[in-house]
Amino acid sequence: MIECMDLPMRIAGQPVRSATPIAVELPYDGSQVATVYRATKEDVNRAVQAAVDAAPVMREMTRDERSAILRRVHQAMLERRDALAHAIVSECGKPMKEARIEAERAAYTILFSSEEAHRLVGEVVPMDAESIGKNHWAMTVREPLGVIAAITPFNFPLNLAMHKIGPALAAGNTVVHKPASTTPISGLLMAGIFEECGLPKGALNVITGPGGELGDALVFHPEVKMVTFTGSAEVGLRIRNLAGMKKVTLELGNNSAVIVEPDADLDEAASRCVVGSFAHSGQVCISIQRIFVHQQIRDSFLERIVDGARKLVIGHPKENATDISSLITVKECERVDDWVKEAVESGARLVAGGSRRERATIEPTVLADAPESSRVMAREIFGPVVCVNSYDTLDRAIDAVNRSDYGLQAGIYTRDIYRAFSAARRVHVGGFLINEIPQYRVDQMPYGGVKMSGTGREGPRYTIEEMTEPKLICWRV
Repeated sequence: MIECMDLPMRIAGQPVRSATPIAVELPYDGSQVATVYRATKEDVNRAVQAAVDAAPVMREMTRDERSAILRRVHQAMLERRDALAHAIVSECGKPMKEARIEAERAAYTILFSSEEAHRLVGEVVPMDAESIGKNHWAMTVREPLGVIAAITPFNFPLNLAMHKIGPALAAGNTVVHKPASTTPISGLLMAGIFEECGLPKGALNVITGPGGELGDALVFHPEVKMVTFTGSAEVGLRIRNLAGMKKVTLELGNNSAVIVEPDADLDEAASRCVVGSFAHSGQVCISIQRIFVHQQIRDSFLERIVDGARKLVIGHPKENATDISSLITVKECERVDDWVKEAVESGARLVAGGSRRERATIEPTVLADAPESSRVMAREIFGPVVCVNSYDTLDRAIDAVNRSDYGLQAGIYTRDIYRAFSAARRVHVGGFLINEIPQYRVDQMPYGGVKMSGTGREGPRYTIEEMTEPKLICWRV
């Protein structure tokens, strides 16, 4: 149990408290689950300096030494998966059944990172492919950047942090981690696990407090060589503008779309779309927000997805039967409620849900025929709301999917392989799923978006490429 635990920051392997404690609350009912501490600017500087001091140690470790530490962390996470799942539930209100999955996925993200430490290689450059290269040999090696600032979101507080921390350490970097202000528990617990498993002091530091203040301090710090951020498009743009010459990777907003063709397996498509729309109350970057269904099957599909939404169990996140719990804050709940009302006022039909429950909970909501200009269609709602609209031709469906500022993942359900791959080539997103929901992700795959959905890719192999620099070594023979 972690209720009301006292969780100091971790800097240079030491617990650090400030004069300003912060209560961490369970979003579902507002009960206090832990106390953390608001970092000062001096704490930020101390954390970065600790990472600077540890950088030569990490850089000189062999690939196998770094991999061995991560393998031990993987094993420790599996042994403590129940405690980690409990931490996830307590800080972000995710239903327990989903939190258990996240805890296990996070452990495997670390395992994949440990394996990539062994694969961190360069290449031989064919110098004699040009005449002036005769009698010269060359190769590249990949070197760590140094100190990496990892700023992580509330919705997957453990796994998305491991997607940044694991590859960074595998590559020989050091990290200052700033978890979301509402969900700092699992990040602080993980710092202790890494230290127990032999990570050098200062290689991973965790500071807690408000994102704007601490994030700016990290982005501006001259010793921070890279910023990796997952969160809103607005904050991501600010980081990119402030970072100057630092490397930056951004995983930002989205409003995932699915096309359902008339030859699709409707039972399969609808049941998967229920999962993809309402898992973690829609607070997932790749939650389905827009479903475009061919007009021939629109009513049949709508009937199925409404039935599935109504069967979801709403309740306390710690109860094993719960499918839908609360949004992260009351403010976010009020915003989602406003967007739904606006859509209905502008012509959308409310066909399921739409009502607020106690505090920050909203029923799974299905809207039909929402105007393209409404916020529920045009922006990222990050709530348990999905819009179902019809189309008459695949070309028009693809055009509708592409008329978005975002482009993280999208998908199609069809038995026609030609039409599936035609859509895959033409939809402008970072990842396209065929006969699978765009919320589907395995942790070793490349993951990232285009347009306002960000830059760079995650997945341990691809993150390591972002977090290292190739160096050319050339010699005359």
